[in-house]
Amino acid sequence: MTTSSSDGAGLAVPLLVLASRSPQRSAILAQLGVPFRVAPSRHDEAVVARDPVATVVDNALGKAREVAGREAAGLAPCQLVLGVDTIVVLDGDVLGKAASESQARAYLSALSGRHHLVDSGLCLIAADGRTWTGHARTRVTFRTLTPAAIAAYVATGEWRERAGAYAIQGVGSALVTGVEGDYWNVVGLPVTRLLEGLEQFGVAPFAWLAGARDDAR
Repeated sequence: MTTSSSDGAGLAVPLLVLASRSPQRSAILAQLGVPFRVAPSRHDEAVVARDPVATVVDNALGKAREVAGREAAGLAPCQLVLGVDTIVVLDGDVLGKAASESQARAYLSALSGRHHLVDSGLCLIAADGRTWTGHARTRVTFRTLTPAAIAAYVATGEWRERAGAYAIQGVGSALVTGVEGDYWNVVGLPVTRLLEGLEQFGVAPFAWLAGARDDAR
């Protein structure tokens, strides 16, 4: 089998079709060595009132279904479409992507010195329509932030397009004092749950690395 450099990772027939344009999710898959290609979903995200788990699972399912339906003819039998949705939850309220600097400051002020939850929903859909959904939850603790610290972080622009207005893998790591659960879930893709989902389709952890080694011979 020949290799492909498309999207920076993957075999000629990628294992996953990532229904997201998130660079963080692509980076995590690349770090794992999972062969994939990107096909951003056009699904409109929605919030289920006071039910964060239903919100992320429904959105992940919607994203994966939209891409699987749109690209059905182009999916190989071995391929899986991956949909993911991640939100930040504080006292039962969803903090999505801040629309402005003032909203980003408000989010960070609310998170300051407190615990919050990061919920992610995942969905895998096979070419034959078989579907798996899963959920991951991580508890994150923020340090107490001064108005000056919040203003300095917002000025970096890193908050843009991030749930809860921060990125734990970047400068935002300085906002956090503790993480209970899957760190990668906070970045945007819970690795443990993904591996569990892949196993439901007969893909054992690291099986894709054996394929990559075969290509190198």
